[in-house]
Amino acid sequence: MAEAVFHPPRRKRRVYESYDSPFPISSSDGSIYGRDYKICQAEIINSNVIVKNPEDIEQLYSKGFFGKGILSRSRPDYSISDPVLVAKWQDVSFGMPVVSSEKYQRHVEWAKSLMQEQGLDDYTINSVLQNFTKPLNLGEETEQNNESQDEETAEMEAVGNKPEDLVTFSETNGNKEHNLESEPPYALLVNSSPYKMDITDSKPVAKTHLAEQRPSSLHYQLKQDSCTEQKSHIWINNEYNHEYLLIQEEETNVSPAEAAGSEKSHLIKKEKLVCRRNPFKIFEYLQLSLEEAFFLVYALGCLSIFYSEVPLSILKLWEVFSDAQPNFKATYMAYHYFRSKGWVPKAGLKYGTDLLLYRKGPPFYHASYSVIVELINDDFEGSLHRPFSWKSLSGLNRTTANVSKELMFCYLIKPSDMTEKEMLSPECLKRIKVQELILNRWVSSSERSEQEEL
Repeated sequence: MAEAVFHPPRRKRRVYESYDSPFPISSSDGSIYGRDYKICQAEIINSNVIVKNPEDIEQLYSKGFFGKGILSRSRPDYSISDPVLVAKWQDVSFGMPVVSSEKYQRHVEWAKSLMQEQGLDDYTINSVLQNFTKPLNLGEETEQNNESQDEETAEMEAVGNKPEDLVTFSETNGNKEHNLESEPPYALLVNSSPYKMDITDSKPVAKTHLAEQRPSSLHYQLKQDSCTEQKSHIWINNEYNHEYLLIQEEETNVSPAEAAGSEKSHLIKKEKLVCRRNPFKIFEYLQLSLEEAFFLVYALGCLSIFYSEVPLSILKLWEVFSDAQPNFKATYMAYHYFRSKGWVPKAGLKYGTDLLLYRKGPPFYHASYSVIVELINDDFEGSLHRPFSWKSLSGLNRTTANVSKELMFCYLIKPSDMTEKEMLSPECLKRIKVQELILNRWVSSSERSEQEEL
């Protein structure tokens, strides 16, 4: 048998991340070096582990690159802003999100379809959306809210806008003009946190504004028991801080030649920014794999996972995750092993394997190994999760080599006297042995040339 040769990881050319030290291991009293240890929180939603709190998201991803954003490629940094428009209006946007009118209209349509699902009639929907998405003169709106004692009064007074502050910017022939007299009020709007909210059941009323919606792709409704009836919800919060957007819109003015009856009309297009509220806000969450979530709970003790607002114990999580993913016990054992060795394991589904191993993290290095995980007994026998033929193994090895990785088999050796009852607890990890096998393609011509050199 040829000895495996270790190849150093390939560093990425362009790195935009800063490396932060991984999570330390907490002591028995829940503290680290005399400091309090912050416990992050996550929820089980449709067999997925989701982290919603922005501070927890930043901490979990930056300290070990756990999880990925549901709307982003890796780091959860989704923004509704169009980078091109932000650069174009950087002098007058004051840090507020800038989007095109087409993109804003899509959010309006999503809000409309969601309200239709709640059973509202078209007249009510159009009234609510027309009032909610109208162009904002924040100062005038504050005065009107004070007179009518509307639900948004407290929010607008907290912002502190002056009656003369009008959020409308225009650009004509490359010249930008705006009549914004003070910047601080709008900075306060941008910095308002959307995560402080109460979610309550409410009947559909025309007077209520559609304040916040969860993205439909997240399947926010928890999986209920078969005997439980699912209820429709309109997410409403009277104290919600609305998200304000700057919409680039076009105005088409008719030239005086057309007004005089000329056959050739000359249209002057004028672009402007108009401030409106976002009727359908999409939140960026962090999604953890089951292996990552259990490692944070069991090995590091820095995460608490809830289901229906009830925290789950380690044994319960082991049971739930094993039912949700048949090969969970084996993949977690391998994940725990490689994490303890300093690697950053990620799901290897896109390359047909169980895990990918990164040095430091995906932003800094390409994956070095694609790992196949198998749980076997002392005699290297067992019901293989991935039974390979020579043809399929050769194809997987060629695919792995084409993406500059090496194919590794991670065999988890279970003692012959270990019972199924012991496997019902994560304490079984203490008796598991690990053997790694790196598969390399044998090239006869290369070997002959090496022999000739010797």
